[in-house]
Amino acid sequence: MALACSDVSVRTDGGALGLTRKATSTIGRMAGAVAGPPAGAWRLRPERITVSRMTQELSAMIFDVDGTLAETEDAHRLAFNQAFAEHDLPWSWDLALYKDLLAVSGGKERIRAYVQRFDPARLEPGLDESIAALHKRKTAIYTERVAAGAVPLRPGVSRLIAEAREAGLRLAVATTTSRANVLALIDGATGGEAHDWFEVLACAEDAPLKKPDPQVYRYVLDRMGLPAEACLAVEDSSNGVRAASAAGVPVVVTLSAYTEADDAASALAVFPDLDGVGLSDLRRLHAGRR
Repeated sequence: MALACSDVSVRTDGGALGLTRKATSTIGRMAGAVAGPPAGAWRLRPERITVSRMTQELSAMIFDVDGTLAETEDAHRLAFNQAFAEHDLPWSWDLALYKDLLAVSGGKERIRAYVQRFDPARLEPGLDESIAALHKRKTAIYTERVAAGAVPLRPGVSRLIAEAREAGLRLAVATTTSRANVLALIDGATGGEAHDWFEVLACAEDAPLKKPDPQVYRYVLDRMGLPAEACLAVEDSSNGVRAASAAGVPVVVTLSAYTEADDAASALAVFPDLDGVGLSDLRRLHAGRR
């Protein structure tokens, strides 16, 4: 049987379920069988979803930080540039360049990648120590600004987390940024309230292998004592999607300003942000996965 409404097509005969939605569409409940998508422009990956009654119930949500909880990347970029200037380096990362550099996870790794591509004369003994000192200063600049409230949470984040906590879901963070950066965001964007939101804060110090390596997700699963299929990851980048998927964790994507062109083919769904996305929507996606 197939149900059709506007630009939505849903199969309920065991075949793949596929939806697309324009920002101006209004989709209601459909015969009580399959609910329409939340408000806003988003797309559901047709090859990722089938109806299944054997899936593990959703018990936990695992959030990335940079670009997912908050649009932090430009604050990172500006902090890098200030650190470069303070160290008398002739480097300046504009928006386009930084977007390209974000393909490399980790701040120190990103600096090294830049040197290799654009300033190879500095590839000499002692570079790692110089990069470490440079990155330490950049982190201090970033955390000071973010802790002062310079970067708010993205639309829908606080509401969705409150909904998940009210429903008894367990929450965790899985990021390759430093713990100092995460704590600064929690302090600045939530007044410290978010310290009580997350059972596990898995940061670069806990899992040094950067995404797309799944180490940080495996660390979270181990700490929480949960199977991967009982969790749902929320990411913003292709590296994050690959990391979660490699750990066996189903994932949805909320694209950020710097990751709009990223490949999220293995995600259950792609949202422009979490505004209008409810826990019930995510439960349906999680329950209907392969």
